[in-house]
Amino acid sequence: MKKSLKPRALKSPLLLPALAALALLGLLASRSPRPTSSDMPTAAAAASLSPPAHAHPAGSPAAAPHEEPQPPGALTAALPLAHEHLSPVNHLARARTLRELGDLSGALTECRRALHDAPEHEEALRAIARLGPRSEKPELAVLALEQLGRLNPEEASPLVQQARLLVSLGAYAEALRVAEEAVSRDPEEPEAYQVLGRAHFAAGHLSEAILRFQQAVHLAPEHGHALNNLGLAWLRANENARAAEVLSRAAALLPHVAYVHNNLGVAYERLGRTEEAQEAYAHATRLSPRYVQARVNAGRVSKVASLGATSPGSRGARLPEPTLQGTRP
Repeated sequence: MKKSLKPRALKSPLLLPALAALALLGLLASRSPRPTSSDMPTAAAAASLSPPAHAHPAGSPAAAPHEEPQPPGALTAALPLAHEHLSPVNHLARARTLRELGDLSGALTECRRALHDAPEHEEALRAIARLGPRSEKPELAVLALEQLGRLNPEEASPLVQQARLLVSLGAYAEALRVAEEAVSRDPEEPEAYQVLGRAHFAAGHLSEAILRFQQAVHLAPEHGHALNNLGLAWLRANENARAAEVLSRAAALLPHVAYVHNNLGVAYERLGRTEEAQEAYAHATRLSPRYVQARVNAGRVSKVASLGATSPGSRGARLPEPTLQGTRP
């Protein structure tokens, strides 16, 4: 008796439907149109964290670009997350539940899915702006804030927040552009000048940083962080008397912020006011016992005082550097 030449697997009633389904999927794939440029992610997302391009005359060599550090994955980040469901799903409700359970990454994913369903959903965008930095995805927060800025062209707040993130990510050229736009939207908003000053300071534009911090303090005289940042800029410019004046005001407004008292100690030490420097450094270390720089500064000044010597700054020695942690995010 001859054996059948058909494979035994084909006799299985369960395998035949599976093979038919695979054949159908192959047919649909072969008939799907090739993606066009309109199907691809727009260049806006990729360009949002890049320094603006500069035009050059025809035929002239382009100048070497000023390279700014780019956050990992920022240029390839896509804000909406594509998905499919057989029935409508409330992704924001899911996101709230996941956030309450401590799953920030999952909550962020659900917010991105909500954006795929409604690209201009402001609640989803604001949630992404909050969750992105906490989920190690700050570039998504930058893109969400950029979209909020476009949806609310009269508001400066989304741009202020976006510029802060860009400064923290090292994208200073883009931070300057966004902060300037925030100032143009609301010239009376001190936070806009504050973040613009921080962007200039981080980029090494000292005179511009001082001007912007002064404008922030003019609009908000009791803005302790702006006063601290202005003091940092004065210290960087070696204008130590001016630094001591504004940092003493900042320390009075922010009595529990250790780095402000450390910065004030630096100013006093540079001026040869050793006892006041000791007191400021001691205050900083009491507030933050693990604050290494303040402890080093306190130890140095105490040693100088015990030896009856003058401060390093008054002898022309290398001046102590202020901590730069004081620039408010």
